[in-house]
Amino acid sequence: MIRDAGAGERPRSGTYGSAVAEEAEIANRSRLAWKEQQLRIWDLLQLITPWLLLTISTAIYFSWVLPASGERFWPEGATVLGLVAVAVLWVLFCHTLPLKRKTLRPVSTGIFFVGLLTLCVTLMTYSDVFLVFTIAGFFHAYLLRPWPLGVLGVLATSVVLNASVMRVWADPTADVLAEFILIVAVQTAAIGVGIVLTARSEPEERKREELVERLEAALHENAGLHAQLVAQARESGAQDERQRLAGEIHDTLAQGLAGIITQLQAAERSASRRGETEEHVARALRLARSSLTEARRSVRALAPQELGRAHLPDALRTLTERWSEDQGVSAQVEVTGTREPLSPAIEVSLFRVAQESLTNVAKHAKASRVGVTLSYTGIEVLLDVRDDGRGFVTGVGTGFGLTSMRQRIRGVGGHVEVQSAPGEGTSVSVRVPAIAPGGTRAEGETDR
Repeated sequence: MIRDAGAGERPRSGTYGSAVAEEAEIANRSRLAWKEQQLRIWDLLQLITPWLLLTISTAIYFSWVLPASGERFWPEGATVLGLVAVAVLWVLFCHTLPLKRKTLRPVSTGIFFVGLLTLCVTLMTYSDVFLVFTIAGFFHAYLLRPWPLGVLGVLATSVVLNASVMRVWADPTADVLAEFILIVAVQTAAIGVGIVLTARSEPEERKREELVERLEAALHENAGLHAQLVAQARESGAQDERQRLAGEIHDTLAQGLAGIITQLQAAERSASRRGETEEHVARALRLARSSLTEARRSVRALAPQELGRAHLPDALRTLTERWSEDQGVSAQVEVTGTREPLSPAIEVSLFRVAQESLTNVAKHAKASRVGVTLSYTGIEVLLDVRDDGRGFVTGVGTGFGLTSMRQRIRGVGGHVEVQSAPGEGTSVSVRVPAIAPGGTRAEGETDR
C-alpha cells in the first residue's frame, strides 16, 4: 500500500511542475507579445503619420484657407497642389515603400529627411496650415542613424516649426529670440531624450525578441525531431531485430530443415537398400539436432556452434568438410595471409555468408567442385566461394538468401559481389574491414 501511494504521488508532482512551467511559458509569451505589439504600433505610426498630417493640412488649405484668402485656384492653389503631389511622391518612394520592404538605409533616410523639411518650408511659405505636416519631422527624426543625427533632426524640425509660428525672421527682437531659443531647446531636449533611449534600447530589444523567437522555434523543432527520432529508433530497432531473427532462422532452421527433407527424400528413394536408408536417416537426425542447437543459439543471439569451438578459418574448414560429406561434392578450403583475430560480428557474418553460399550450391548449382578461400590482407578480410555449377543470370530471381547475405555484410561495413553466368558457375566475393575484437582496425590500415 505504501508503494502504491508513493507511486501515485509522483504524477501529481510531475503534473504540478509541468503546470508551473506551462504558466511561466504563457507569461513569457504574453510579455513578448506585448512588446512585439508595441514595436508594431510604433512602426505603424512611422508609416501612417506623414500621410495623415499631409492629408489634414491639404484638406484644411483647400477647403478653408484658400477660399478665405480670396485667391483663385490658379496660380497659387495649383502651385500648392503641385507641391503636395511632390510631397506625396517623395514620402511614398523615399519613406513608405522602403519602410515596408525594410530597405531603409541611414543615408537614404537622411536625404529623405532633408527633402521633407525643404518641402515643409516651401509649403509653409504659402500657408501656415502646413505646420501640421511639418510635425511629421519629429517622427521621422527617430529613423535617423546614428542617434546624434536624430537629435539634430529634432532640432531642425523644431527650428523650422517655431520660426514659422513666431515669425522670428520678420521681427527678430531680443525677447522673441530668447523665447524662440528656449522653446526650441526644451522641445529638442524632450523629444531628443526619447530618440536617445529608443536608439539604445530598440535594437537590443528587437534582437532579443528575434533571438527568443528563434529559440522557441528551435525548441519546437527539436521537440518534433526528438519525437521523430525516438519513433524512428524504435521502428529501426524492431526492424533490425526482425531482420536478425529472419536471417538467423534462414541460416539455421530453414537450412537445417531443407537438409533434413533432402536426406529423408533420399532415404525414401533408397528404401530398398537398407544400408543407404540408415545412412540418410542418420544424417537427417544429425541435421535436426544441429538445427535445434542453432535455433537455441540464435534465440540467445550467440555465435554459431562452429565458431564457439574454433576461430573462423577452422570453423570454415569444419563447415565445408561436413557439407562436402553430406552433399557428396568435392570442396576445398584455402586460407591466405596472416591470421588475425576479428570482431565476433565480422566472424559470424563471414561464416553465415559461407554457410548460405554452400547451401545455395547444394540447392541450385549441381556443381562438381567448390572452392572456399579466406584471405587476410591486413586492411580487409576477403571471402570467396566459387563453384563450377550451372550458374544463373545475375540480378534475376534474387531470393532472400542473397538479400540477407548483403544485409549482414553491409551491417559490418563490408560489400558483397555475386558473379555468375549460365553454364559458368557462380562466385560470391565478400570484403569486410579487418576490425579486431577491441573495435580497432588492423595496423596496416593505420600505417596507410
